[in-house]
Amino acid sequence: MTTITRLASAATLLLFLLLVVGQAEVGEATTRPVLGILSQAADGPLRAYGEEYIAASYIKFIESAGARVVPLRWTMTEAELTDLFYQINGVLFPGGGADLDPRHPYYKALNTIFQLAIKSNNAGDHFPLWGTCLGFQELNILAAQGVNVLSEFDSENYTIPLNFSAGYRASRLFSAASQQVIDILASKPVTMNNHHQGVSPATFNGNTNLKSFFTVLSTNVDRQGREFVSTVEAKHYPIYGSQWHPEKPMFEWDEFEVTDHSTEAVIANQFTANFFVAEARKSAHRFRSRDVEMRSLIYNYNPVYSYAKEPDFEQCYFFNRTRTSHP
Repeated sequence: MTTITRLASAATLLLFLLLVVGQAEVGEATTRPVLGILSQAADGPLRAYGEEYIAASYIKFIESAGARVVPLRWTMTEAELTDLFYQINGVLFPGGGADLDPRHPYYKALNTIFQLAIKSNNAGDHFPLWGTCLGFQELNILAAQGVNVLSEFDSENYTIPLNFSAGYRASRLFSAASQQVIDILASKPVTMNNHHQGVSPATFNGNTNLKSFFTVLSTNVDRQGREFVSTVEAKHYPIYGSQWHPEKPMFEWDEFEVTDHSTEAVIANQFTANFFVAEARKSAHRFRSRDVEMRSLIYNYNPVYSYAKEPDFEQCYFFNRTRTSHP
């Protein structure tokens, strides 16, 4: 047998083995990723529908990249959150509104998930986190070990291109992007900001914990010319944050918002969903049984067309605290 023949046979065997174990590419630990999304308290008009909610756009965002979703109720006990953590493949902290005081139960739920992710990754158990808008701010506060690192900005309903930081192309996040995606993000107003607080570069660089944990990948300036950090990734963990909303160009349609729904906006923002779910596919977590998996998924709940009461969201999923434990 010639060297070429032996190499061809080895390549065929490797491909066969990958197909047998159901892995589409090297590095995937699962082809059935399930991600958790943390709920928030339903305040104001949304309270008419339930006590907690998750905007459906975040669920669609994850599903669009080939994953399923489990709701993580912020009112769950630490034991319940921990139990679910070891059965799912990643967590998204969504935008919205919440009390980020470290003494508040919501912050404690955030910190439980964050610390579990750090512990797992330190042990070689790959587990990604993503934070969007409020979730981005939460990740920065958690990385700063509870210090409020937020400042006020004039950046609500504000769609702009990214100002990439030096070295951004060497990051895990943007090294995975095509040149088309990079060009769109850098030159087109496709990143939708809807925040009145954020992290300034001065605050970021002045906080030792924050600076040692995250790398800044992009910044932006608000309407008053004040600069804020807009994209980060952790130096040593699969943890990522965008102050902007990648889910809105595909799934939110409030005419008052200046969200760009162009083909280019969809291509660039969809990249982030694909990237995050690809990170989740590297997690080897599994549900302990098919029954628990089926009863945990978001499919057990019905979305509500909530636009009339709260136009920020087309649809939301609502939860009541009468259900005190997960399956």
